[in-house]
Amino acid sequence: MKKNVLECIKIINHEKRPNSMDYINTVFNNFIELCGDRLYGDDSSLIGGIAYINKTPVTVIGQLRGRNFSENVKYNFSMTLPEGFRKALRLMKQAEKFKRPIICFIDTLGAFPGVQAEERGQATAIANNLYEIIDIKVPIISIFIGNGFSGGALALSISDSIAILENAVFSVISPRACANILWKDSSKEKEAAELIKMTSWDLVEEGIVDYIINEPGEGAHSNIEEISSCVKKYIIDQINIFRSINPSKLVKKRKRKYRNVL
Repeated sequence: MKKNVLECIKIINHEKRPNSMDYINTVFNNFIELCGDRLYGDDSSLIGGIAYINKTPVTVIGQLRGRNFSENVKYNFSMTLPEGFRKALRLMKQAEKFKRPIICFIDTLGAFPGVQAEERGQATAIANNLYEIIDIKVPIISIFIGNGFSGGALALSISDSIAILENAVFSVISPRACANILWKDSSKEKEAAELIKMTSWDLVEEGIVDYIINEPGEGAHSNIEEISSCVKKYIIDQINIFRSINPSKLVKKRKRKYRNVL
């Protein structure tokens, strides 16, 4: 059933909503985490590594959302730093070398806007991801599982197939920030939300997202096993579809897809 944006945001911010680590633990087997960007350090807001889904080796990358204050601090309130984006690209390049499909879980309030992030090349890191990922010669599957805001979400959404959980959102800006910019009034959040068109149903209608994964009950948090099973089925189906596509044709198809969106 369709909901308005504010209802969706309330659901995806539920404290028990599954995060990327939950899906890694329930959808994949034998996950091995790989850390660091080989330039500055590691970013704990983004996890990545190698795993199996059934018997297929894959590279998994996910942005992490905390469930309490200490986890939010640890994961930098889900706001990815430049070293996180560089780590993601490093793992994607590694996946290309070893011909592993790439799975991305997107759940972020946006790229971290602090001075230290800009000093370490935040804008360049995001731009470089967009530039490089479009030419990666293995299948890329992205799934929006919660918040998907700004360049922080865009940097992991250049994909051959994009799915979105029913209540997840994707936008260049949050409704409250949009209201502050347009009207200098955060109380107009609802009006801004209606203008942005950021729900799963809007995104599919606009051709930005390919598929909606329905959530059980009151949301993904109400039955983690069921939603994980749906996510796993989607990933396996997409891997099987892309398995027979020549790498050069895959890249051409991906580029055509994003030209059509623009």
